[in-house]
Parts: sequence; structure tokens; C-alpha cells
Amino acid sequence: MPSENEGIMIILSSPSGAGKTTLVNLISKLENFEISISHTTRKPRPDEIPNKDYYFITEDKFKRLIKNEEFLEYAKVFNNFYGSTRTPVIDKLNKGKNVLFDIDWQGADQIKNKNLDYKLITFFILPPSRKVLFERLSNRDMKDKLIAEERMKQFSRDVLHWINYDYVVINENLNECYSKIVSLIKAEINNGSKDYDPNYIRAHVEKLTI
Repeated sequence: MPSENEGIMIILSSPSGAGKTTLVNLISKLENFEISISHTTRKPRPDEIPNKDYYFITEDKFKRLIKNEEFLEYAKVFNNFYGSTRTPVIDKLNKGKNVLFDIDWQGADQIKNKNLDYKLITFFILPPSRKVLFERLSNRDMKDKLIAEERMKQFSRDVLHWINYDYVVINENLNECYSKIVSLIKAEINNGSKDYDPNYIRAHVEKLTI
């Protein structure tokens, strides 16, 4: 059983462009919340800071970490590897820190399957519509619409994993989405009542997958 003095693990996953990274950064500003910084083999985006947003490493080094079983989870996404190393996460949890993960469904499944002795809450973030998602992807620093279109194809596959998460939250308005997630985290920690309608979520997913 998790100890009252230990932190909890909170996973945010989403299809590309739904806003999980922005939400993780906002939640990390709360007292006692810290982000698990992932390793990745992709190149930094213009606004990203090495060793703060990600540890940017070579594919050879990433594969050595896999071989040495140093990852709590890892996955290959859009031809790049991403992974969370075990030791820093466990150290933070044992110090009472709540650890936030900005990872995809593959990594989330791996962490869940490890059955670690820490409380885990999982969130899947969805856009309000496919149209809004495409607009968000197109506004990124991407070379052309073809990349956004490829992300949309992946969206159709990724969205099917919503059923494996504790909560699904729709990111139509960033502040409202943030408040909803924080409210659910607090309710989970304090065993309080939860404002959550799974039937509404199911109907929304059906609209996205038509």
C-alpha cells in the first residue's frame, strides 16, 4: 500500500496537439508537483530548453539505457524515442513529491503494468473537435500541412486508447481544462466527490471517431 508520506504519479497523455504538455507545465507550478523530465532522441524545438524540457540524447545512448533497464517506460513515437528513467522518479516520490508524466499511451501502459507501490492517476486529454486539432497542429512550427495530416492519421489510432485511463478531459478552454484536472487530482488525494460524467466523455469520443 502507498504511504501517506509518499508522492503520487500523475500521467497526462493525449494525441499530438491536444495540449498535454502545456497542461503538465501549468500543474507543475502547484506546490509539491514536479515533472518527470523525459529523455528523447528527437531534435529540440525552437522554444525548448535542453535538460529542462527534455534530455536530448543520441539514439545509441538511448538504446544503452534500454539495455541497462534504466527506463520506467519508453516508446517510439513518430520515429523518435521517448522515455522516463526510473531512479529520479522513485527518488522524488519517496521525498513526497507528486510526479507528473507527459507521455503517450504506450508509456502509460508500461507504468500501469509495473504495478509500482505508489498511487497512480491517469488522464487522457482530447481536443473539442478534429477541426480544432488540425488547426492547432497547423499552427505549430511545422514544415508543411503534410506533417499535420500525418498527425491526424495517428490521432485516429491514438484516441482509441481513451478507455484505458481513469479520466478523460476535453481541452476546449485551457483554463477550464486545467481546473478540471486539478479538481480531480485533489478529489483523488482527499477521497472527495468527483465532478465527472463518463457518459458525456463516451459521446464526445464517438463524435471524434465518426
